[in-house]
Amino acid sequence: MIREVITYPNKLLRTKSKDVKVFDEELHTLLDDMYETMISENGVGLAAIQVAVPLNVLIISLPDENDIQNKEDLIEAVNPVIVEKDGVQVNIEGCLSVPGFSEEVKRAQHIVVEYFDRYGEKHKVEAQDFVAVAWQHEMEHLTGHLFIENLSITKRKKFEKEWKKKLKAKK
Repeated sequence: MIREVITYPNKLLRTKSKDVKVFDEELHTLLDDMYETMISENGVGLAAIQVAVPLNVLIISLPDENDIQNKEDLIEAVNPVIVEKDGVQVNIEGCLSVPGFSEEVKRAQHIVVEYFDRYGEKHKVEAQDFVAVAWQHEMEHLTGHLFIENLSITKRKKFEKEWKKKLKAKK
């Protein structure tokens, strides 16, 4: 089922998500719904809080060289933790919760993440380049933060101004 993606400035996006304690059918349904929602929105990642569920759950599905997001390549991460990070990279990022806006963000180049899958099995993965960006971006949501908070004061002010104009235009 496709769920509604909540957008900035919705206060829920500021919520610090809670760890998943039970790996059950409810969690599986959430993960399946998140996948359908992300694909319908043309996203490459989604945190549960973006569909108004404050749980430490995220998914990442990067397109392959033919620009296809294969379900078998889908990363489903429950209670993820970055245990190592180093290096620096700058990439243009956007967010389904901040539609129509993208900006350069500085992130770690290389990370190591520990997480559980939907069945409660523990995994450890190394990621670098764009995959590392996706992990860091989605994990930021779990702590109640958005990528726009990483912008310089000047860029942040510019964003706020443009965003207010956009919201007014919708009314």
